[in-house]
Amino acid sequence: MRGGMNNMQGMMKQMQKMQKKMEEEQEKLKEEKVEGTAGGGMVTVVVSGHKEVIDVIVKEEVVDPDDIDMLQDLIVAATNEALNKADELSSERLGKHTKGLNIPGMM
Repeated sequence: MRGGMNNMQGMMKQMQKMQKKMEEEQEKLKEEKVEGTAGGGMVTVVVSGHKEVIDVIVKEEVVDPDDIDMLQDLIVAATNEALNKADELSSERLGKHTKGLNIPGMM
């Protein structure tokens, strides 16, 4: 029975260590920036690793008062691309700490 207790304590220490590393990675993600573009670079959306929109850049030549729908579509497309990149970045950064672990509810 004693061996099981030591094993459990070791596992708990390992989990605490993993949790600390994941918290550190989460903090780093705040500072990371990814961008999505649409319309051949006519619209660029920059988001943080926490999926917060930081900047929207629209080139002047794409602004057509008679075709607002196209501009809106480009902004949506660029935003979705940037958010997908932020998801990939987050999965890559946080997933490296949970590889090989089979914990219900974890990535």
